[in-house]
Formats: sequence, structure tokens, C-alpha cells
Amino acid sequence: MFGAVTLELMKGLWTTIQIFLLTLIFSLPLGLILGVGSAGRWKILKRVIQVFVWIIRGTPLMLQLIIIFYGPGLWLGHNIWSGNEAGRITATVVAFVINYACYFSVIFRGGIEGVPVGQREAGQVLGMTKSQIFFQITLLQMVKRVVPPMSNEIITLVKDTSLARIIAAYELTFAGFSFMKSAGITWPLFYTGVFYLAFIGILTLLFNYIEKKLDYFR
Repeated sequence: MFGAVTLELMKGLWTTIQIFLLTLIFSLPLGLILGVGSAGRWKILKRVIQVFVWIIRGTPLMLQLIIIFYGPGLWLGHNIWSGNEAGRITATVVAFVINYACYFSVIFRGGIEGVPVGQREAGQVLGMTKSQIFFQITLLQMVKRVVPPMSNEIITLVKDTSLARIIAAYELTFAGFSFMKSAGITWPLFYTGVFYLAFIGILTLLFNYIEKKLDYFR
């Protein structure tokens, strides 16, 4: 029984890892774009981004996931996501990318605004272009500032992947819960927690290592 549970949890863990990695791959650059836009000088673009971020951050991720997965089928008359596991994972990733990009954008904006203006002005005096100032001065210092809050959000993302079960995506929590429904046993749920703790433990060690590597900014 233990072996069967472990095998099913590993299948669910693979889905969880897919959701996690794909969300980071797409939400980090999108969040940076939104962060730069919200910290920029274009007032209209700035306001649009701020309103969008406010809406996404102010509504539950579960609600967004339900709307993104079921909404198109109700509005268009057909489901744009296939009914198989791949379609459910895709819808989950889309919802997670939009949500986390908004959270990341706030962190990126804070990191950008935290870089002293005088350093950017010094870059201008040296004849650097705006792109050179951003990538060689602002971005490098921003990374140091955003790693701690970013690590918290990324760890939260690991746990939020469990929300995918609301649209029947076979992720880690779904796998553990399935044994309670089918066999009436609860210990697989506690075993599921071990997988999450191991995943988060690895990430914690990784972020501690990254923070030490960034100590050169002190």
C-alpha cells in the first residue's frame, strides 16, 4: 500500500513541478515588464497597470482559476482548454502566471525605486544610454533587493499549486486526497505534506545560497 501511495504521489508531484516551473518561467519576465511599466513615466500606461494589478491582487487566485478555466466555454460556446490533463494544466498555468506576475511586479517596482536616483544620474553623466543604466546599474542592484520577498512568493507558489485540484488537475494534493475518498484512509494526506516540506526545504536552501552569493552588494 505504501508503495502504491508513493507512486501516485510522485505522479502528482510531477504535475506540481510542471505548474511551478512554467509559472516562474513566464511570470518572472512578465512581472518585470509590469514592474518597469508601473515605475515608468507614462502616466496612462502606469495607471492601467496599477488598476490591473489591483484587481488581480484583490481577488482570490481560486476565483481567477475557475473563471479562466470555465469562463471561455460559457462565453464562447466551446471550451478552449481540452478536457484532458494537459488542458487543465495549461489553464492552471495561465491563471497562475497572470496572478504571480502581478505580485512579482510590485516587488520589482519596489526594487527599482529602491535604487538611489543619484546612481542613475551618475550613469547619465558617464554617457551611458538608458538601457545601459537599467541593465548595468538598476537591474543588478534591484536583484539583491528583491530576492528575500521574491523567495517568499515563490515558496507560496509551491503551496498554491494545490488549488489546481479545483479544476481536477491531478497534482500532489489531489493525489493524496484521492486515497481518502477511495480507501477511507487519511495517512496519505500527511505523507503528502512530507513531499511539500521537502520541496520547500530545497527551495529554502537554494535561496539562502543565492542571498549569500549576492552579498557583494553590501
